[in-house]
This record gives sequence, structure tokens and C-alpha cells, in this order.
Amino acid sequence: MPSNPFPLSPVNSLRRELLRRSAALSLLPATISTSWAQTYPSRTLTIVNPYAAGAGVDPVARMVAQRLGERLGQAVIVENRIGASGMIGAGSVATAAADGYTLLISASNDMAINQHLYKNIKYKAERDFAPITQLVQLPMVMVVHPSVPAKTVQEFVALARAKPGSLSYGTPGNGSLQHLIGARLQSLTGIEMLHVPYKDRLMMDMLAGRINASFAGAHVMAPHVKAGNLRALFITGTQRSPVYPELPTVAELGMPGLTITQWFGAYAPAGTPAAVVSRLNREMVAIIQSPDVRKILLDQGAEPVGSSPEAFAQFLKAEISRFDELVRVSGATVEQ
Repeated sequence: MPSNPFPLSPVNSLRRELLRRSAALSLLPATISTSWAQTYPSRTLTIVNPYAAGAGVDPVARMVAQRLGERLGQAVIVENRIGASGMIGAGSVATAAADGYTLLISASNDMAINQHLYKNIKYKAERDFAPITQLVQLPMVMVVHPSVPAKTVQEFVALARAKPGSLSYGTPGNGSLQHLIGARLQSLTGIEMLHVPYKDRLMMDMLAGRINASFAGAHVMAPHVKAGNLRALFITGTQRSPVYPELPTVAELGMPGLTITQWFGAYAPAGTPAAVVSRLNREMVAIIQSPDVRKILLDQGAEPVGSSPEAFAQFLKAEISRFDELVRVSGATVEQ
């Protein structure tokens, strides 16, 4: 008597073999990803900063790079690829190999604002990047020249209402975060200010009183405020800053819609293995939350974050949507 009374037909036997091979192949991506993560990194990593050296994103990028290299046991270099409002550097990472060796640390402008300003932008943040973590957020302060007879934002608004268009505010350019904050302030309070976009000399003209007001990072304005050369009216963060403990937040002033902060984040190209993104997230969060780094950041007016990839992806989506509205409200336009 045969051991199998119902032997498989040649067709069924072939079908079973195909199913077995298909099941084996379906395990390959996970196996390859796990193996890759176990050997990653095996060579130098490059962090692209789409802005100039020495300011803005750069100090944070270099601080993260140094400590990331120590934790990974590989060199991590920072490469400044500047131009086109951050889009050259960001675009280069969007098209880089998705292997975890080319990363991006950049600001909210090129990831959440530019796509609402530039018609021919070559990348989309949600489509072309794998968020790793939000590193920091930097509240902005509104400052006025001492010649402006307003010591509070309420007095400034009253002055602006009395003389529509007579008060000016300077920004780094149309569509900049500072421009959007100024436009939002006008829409919330019903005042009218003169927007003066600058390519340079903004701080020089602000200190000379040639423009009445401006917005900038808390740490940038702190020395001028402490010296009495400028007067701070409010901070756009969700909590008071250790740099300006006496300065009210916009929420305290009844303007929560003006809670608009600059933020820096880390990204890999879309398609980077999840295990590699997870490893990078784990290391970067540990760096940002370390006591020495937290102190450095807080002393400069930056608030450490260190979010998960999932939380950062949700935050990025919400910011892209919000800046879409802010750009429309501001009426900002740019020449490409």
C-alpha cells in the first residue's frame, strides 16, 4: 500500500514548489534590512546642511555630527550645499541613495514653507524624505527700536491702528518665516504694517532705527535686548524662554494663533530601511536629550525635542498644512 494514497499530480506539485519559493522570497526584504542594520554604518556619513556655515542650522548640525560619529564609530561630516533658499541642499538629499549614508539636517523653511512659494520645487517633503527626528524648535521674538513709543504689544497694536501703514517691519525676504509671522500678527489684530524685505543689512538698519520692528530667533536678539539697543515685546514659543524669562508668550497675550516657531529636523532619503532610520533616531535622540547638549541649546534659546520618526512625520504634515494657510494669508510671492 503506498504511503500516500493521494499523490500530488505534476501540476499540484509544481504549484506547491512555486508557493514555497514565493514564501521564501517574501522574507528576503526583512532579512536584507535586518542584515544591513547589523552592519550599518561601515563607512563615513555625510550630513547635508542647505544653509551657510556658522549660523542658523549649522551649529546644531555640527554638534549632532560630532556626537553621532562618536556613537556610531564612523566619521560624520557636515557638507554645506547652499542656494535657492535651502532647496539645492535639500534636493540633493531627496535624490541621494537611500542607504543611510547621506542625511539632511535643515529648517522649517525648506521643508514646510518653500513648496507653497516655489512652483518648480523639485522635491516634496512628505514624499521624498524619511523623517528621523525633530531636533529643536526655536521661538522667535518680536523686537522694536527704542524710538518706537511702545513697551508692550498692546501699545504697539494701538500705535499701528492709529497710523495704519506708518510702522515698518524688516524680514530676510518675502515668504520667510519672519514675513509670515508679521503677516499673521496683522491678520489677528487688524493692523497694517509696511513689510521691508532684506537680503542683508537687516540688523544694521534695525539697530539704526531705519525700520521699526523685526522678528528673529531668541538667541540672536538677546545681546541687543540686554544692551538696551532693542526692546522685546513677546516670544512665539509655547512657554517662556530662559533667555527672556520676563517676556510673555503669545498665548499669554491672547494670540495663540501666533505660536509659530522655527524648527530643525533630521531626514534620510525616502526608502531608507526602517531599521537604519530607527538606529539613527535612537542615537540622535540620545544626543539631543543628553545633559550637556540640552544645556548648550537652552542657553541659546533653543528648545530640545528629540521625537520619534512617526511623531515627527505627523508634525511635519501638520506644519506643511499650516504654512500653506500662512503663505496665502501673507500674500507672499517670490521670483524664481
